Formats: sequence, C-alpha cells, structure tokens
Amino acid sequence: MKKMIIFISSLLFAFNIYSPAFKQNSFIPAKYTCDGEDISIPLIISNVPKNAEELAVIMQDPDAPYGVFTHWILYNIKPNTKIIPQNLPKTSVTNIGYQGINSFGKIGYGGPCPPKGQTHRYIITAVALNKKILLNPDLTIREFLDKIRPYVFATAQYIGLYKRR
Repeated sequence: MKKMIIFISSLLFAFNIYSPAFKQNSFIPAKYTCDGEDISIPLIISNVPKNAEELAVIMQDPDAPYGVFTHWILYNIKPNTKIIPQNLPKTSVTNIGYQGINSFGKIGYGGPCPPKGQTHRYIITAVALNKKILLNPDLTIREFLDKIRPYVFATAQYIGLYKRR
C-alpha cells in the first residue's frame, strides 16, 4: 500500500494551526476519538499568507498498522477562516467547507482509534493554496492530493497523540 501522507518540502511560507482542546504533542481528549463522542477537533488558524486563495485541513495517522490512515479531509475553506469549530457535521458540505472520504470509508471526521496499548501520532496539516480550485465534495485522499499538489505554497502542522486504554 502506497503511503499518502501530505509532505511538501522547500515551502516559501508557513502559518499557524493549533487546537484549544490539547497542547502540541500531547494527548487528544477521548471525546474526539472512537472511545468518546468521536466529534471533530476544534482548530484555530492564524498568520495565513495574504495571497492564499483557499485552505484545506488533513488529519492523518502515520503510525497505523497498514500505512498512513486518513482521519479527516476538509477543503474549500475560505482563507480568512480563523476558527474551525468542534463537531462539524459528518456531511459532504459544511458551513466551513467540503469534506472528503476518510480511511474508514465515511464522509468527514473519524477520530483516533488505534489498536489498544499503542500510542499513535495524529498529524493535522493545514495547507494554503495559491489558486481557487473547483473541487467536488467526497474526494478520497489520493484524489484530493493529486488535485491540490501544484497549488500548495504554505503549510502548518499540529500533532496530537492518542492511546486507547
């Protein structure tokens, strides 16, 4: 299985993303996981480059047993968006943007759910695009990355951890 984690090197710009629900490199509260309510994580975005035309957010687990596991694809986000609230509906279209198909085969956010006893990393990557791209909702990670790759010029990352008891 080919790994499909977003990785873009030698970028000219970086901006910021974080979650008020947990600190960088610390444990994600259970309410945002399969052991809790499984609601999407709240995010705060700042310092977006002025020439950004569109934003996207991807959440992936690079420690999954069978390769990189995509938990969330949120895109067509307006560049002036500062807050992505928790508990976005698990629908193709939201008031923030479109959602793609996660590795669970479902639309929207699917929270961390690693095998019991293992700590996994969850990398939340925000990307800024220098062009508006007319994308449909319900894209897979492969479809999404293939379409945006030429237009990504800035990224931000935030990492959370989770271990099931």
